[in-house]
Amino acid sequence: MSVLADPARFSAVSPWVVMHANPLDQPPPLTPVRLLTAWTFDPWAVLGLLIPAALYVWGVLRLRRRGDAWPVGRTVAFLGGGIGFLAVALLSVLGTYDTVLISIHMVQHMLLSMVVPMFLALGAPVTLALRTLPPGGRKVLTAVLHSPVVKVLSFPVVAFALYIANPFILYFTGLYDITLRSEFWHNFLHVHFLVTSSLFYWPLVGVDPIPNRLAYPFRVLVFMLTLPFHAFLGVTIMGSQRLIAEEWYVSFERAWPPSPLQDQEIAGAILWGSGDGIALIVIGVLFVQWVRQSQAEARREDRRLDRAEAAAARAARSEPPVGARYDAPAAPDTTKDSPQ
Repeated sequence: MSVLADPARFSAVSPWVVMHANPLDQPPPLTPVRLLTAWTFDPWAVLGLLIPAALYVWGVLRLRRRGDAWPVGRTVAFLGGGIGFLAVALLSVLGTYDTVLISIHMVQHMLLSMVVPMFLALGAPVTLALRTLPPGGRKVLTAVLHSPVVKVLSFPVVAFALYIANPFILYFTGLYDITLRSEFWHNFLHVHFLVTSSLFYWPLVGVDPIPNRLAYPFRVLVFMLTLPFHAFLGVTIMGSQRLIAEEWYVSFERAWPPSPLQDQEIAGAILWGSGDGIALIVIGVLFVQWVRQSQAEARREDRRLDRAEAAAARAARSEPPVGARYDAPAAPDTTKDSPQ
């Protein structure tokens, strides 16, 4: 019996088995119960999650052992938001059905390209690494951060173009169909989404010391420029009567809803709606960071003025007022005791 035809076995196998099974087999229906239980164990994905999580925890513990503080919010953002949502994208029902329903793939796409990079950037892993690595490691990491490749790829115009062009190239060419049929290219697509989106998000919401950092007004403007592209792509996919990767999705001959065309319409709506919704969250994060930066700058300016005022007060106490008469000490009277 095919893996796809056996719901009990389908939930426990890697999605790559699903990909290489006979597409004419029937995948088990996606029921509300399976939304919660259809998790996949993929050893490579699990390894890719555990390694960065373990390194991050090691860095935080190393800081605490030497008495240095590390914000709890950054740890929660990296482990809970970044690694947590990455695990959901790759191992939950999203990873199990991402080659069966394009709507499921689209949820996965939005997590990998918008949610996960934002939380990873807020976790400040580069700053943590710079504070915990030995001198040689810090030197190498600093050289990478200031390398011409990183400077070019993180340049706002380049990062913006990569971020916007990715989904258009993927869905409007035959590349998406290739990722459905090849384990290697399916994995590569996930990594590609994560890397190119991180190049866009890190200079915007991240707190790490990286090149090409924009002022906050420009960060908000750059991110708002992405909204029309998400909307246009989502609406285009919703209204298209031509199926994306038609041969692949039709070959399943699913007996359970939605139909391939309805599924594609749902995918377009997810792209449009979730793109705008997540964008509002990101813009909210940017405004909070902007306000905090302004408050920090105000506190620094207040301290500077206080120091200047204190210095002026000390100077006033130690010097005579400007314009005051200066009386020289009287010379001793030598005529009184002089001989006549």
